[in-house]
Amino acid sequence: MTIEKPQEDVEQTNNEKINSIEKLGQVNIPTYKSNIHSVTIIGQIEGHMVSPPQNKTTKYEHIIPQLLALEEDPSIEGLLLLLNTMGGDVEAGLAISELISSLSKPSVSIVLGGGHSIGVPLSVSTDYSFIVPTATMTIHPIRMTGLVIGIPQTFAYFNKMQERIVSFVTKNSSISEERFRSLMLNTEELANDTGTILIGKEAVENGLINEVGGISQAINKLNQLIEEKKQREKTQGKNTLTDK
Repeated sequence: MTIEKPQEDVEQTNNEKINSIEKLGQVNIPTYKSNIHSVTIIGQIEGHMVSPPQNKTTKYEHIIPQLLALEEDPSIEGLLLLLNTMGGDVEAGLAISELISSLSKPSVSIVLGGGHSIGVPLSVSTDYSFIVPTATMTIHPIRMTGLVIGIPQTFAYFNKMQERIVSFVTKNSSISEERFRSLMLNTEELANDTGTILIGKEAVENGLINEVGGISQAINKLNQLIEEKKQREKTQGKNTLTDK
């Protein structure tokens, strides 16, 4: 026997879906209380300058408060970082990357469509990283738009900015500084610029990403890291009691 919903309830549900589509561009997603918090970084990473309205952006002033709340919330035990970014503001990208790498809670990233430019430091900022087989990562020197003064001091500034990125990436991944620089300054792959595009397993083979995998592997790995952290804390607690 099928029990039909009253017409009013059906209309209310449909109206809620329509409002959700109009406001958020999506239907209502299932709600589930989890010990894992996911952060998505998509499109262009927007920093101090506002991007054009037609660009899809991730604003750093939206991401940083999330990460601070995650660190302070005792019910959240891990971070899952979802990346599909073309890059963007260097200062904003590095700020987010440094904040993620300094979290006390386990974190895992997964590169879905792309993790280009400043997306590279973001992808390696977590404790463990994944990339799907078809995702790409573009490694290239930093670029600047707008007016650039052609003097030696400008080159020195560019070089310092680049060193910050190289230092962070090599510190938080298995790629060597020499190999990263060779990929960054490659002139044989991109037609009008320098750099290298890595696809899926190539990022793993170069030591930039830990493993090729999808969302299920990323969540399983994060749960594993969470359990390992609990076991370490339990062991440390026992050792403290023994010392006393």
